[in-house]
Amino acid sequence: MNILEVKGLSKTFGGLVANSNIDMYVEKNSITAVIGPNGAGKTTFFNMITGVYKPTSGEILLEGKPIGGLKPHIVAKYGISRTFQNIRLFNDITVLENVLIGMHNHIKANIIGTLLQLPKSKHEEEDAKKEAYRLLEYVGLADLLNEAAGNLSYGAQRRLEIARALATKPKVLLLDEPVAGMNPKETKMLTDLIQDMCKKIDLTIILIEHDMKLVMEISNHIIVLDHGEKIAEGGPEDIRTNSKVIEAYLGKGAVALA
Repeated sequence: MNILEVKGLSKTFGGLVANSNIDMYVEKNSITAVIGPNGAGKTTFFNMITGVYKPTSGEILLEGKPIGGLKPHIVAKYGISRTFQNIRLFNDITVLENVLIGMHNHIKANIIGTLLQLPKSKHEEEDAKKEAYRLLEYVGLADLLNEAAGNLSYGAQRRLEIARALATKPKVLLLDEPVAGMNPKETKMLTDLIQDMCKKIDLTIILIEHDMKLVMEISNHIIVLDHGEKIAEGGPEDIRTNSKVIEAYLGKGAVALA
């Protein structure tokens, strides 16, 4: 069953073609990798799915409902969340508060109720804190909930960004180069977390990643972009041995990847 469908998606900026006629079908509870050389159009593709850019043409369907061109906060409310290549946390507030910010789309209490500490607002606030703590436990950061986000290690900041994304209650989570800059221990920890999210919390994951060992290890399906166009797709073995992919991106040593 496909949870997300992309049909003929294109984006141009003036005379520059960033993406051209891309199709993608993502099965529920799967991990799909989007790979390609720098400048291939991967981040533009993510930006269209999440509402940052309006497609020039094409469709984006989430559970059969069109979402292409909607504002990012509406797309998030429908069930798509993301992390970024460059970490975007609120560094001066606590780890817990960062996760609570991710819940704002789902908190119903208004500002007056919060300021007056009305019973309904207080109850909802306590529930939100409990859920935020649960998410921090899940990503291994519960013992740092009162620490300023900017004081965390790089790997911990990545996991906090994921916890904040999970706080939006997504159906589909987009991860933009989640292990970039990580050491082997941090990479292993995040790889295990990605696989666990897909298997245990009813989540579908799409990721952009240059770590080909990780891509080949965890992906159910791989999409390859080059110069804004899809040049190949398939399972890890299909991509590992695809001559177009080897030429455009992976290099001749790709067939030796485990």
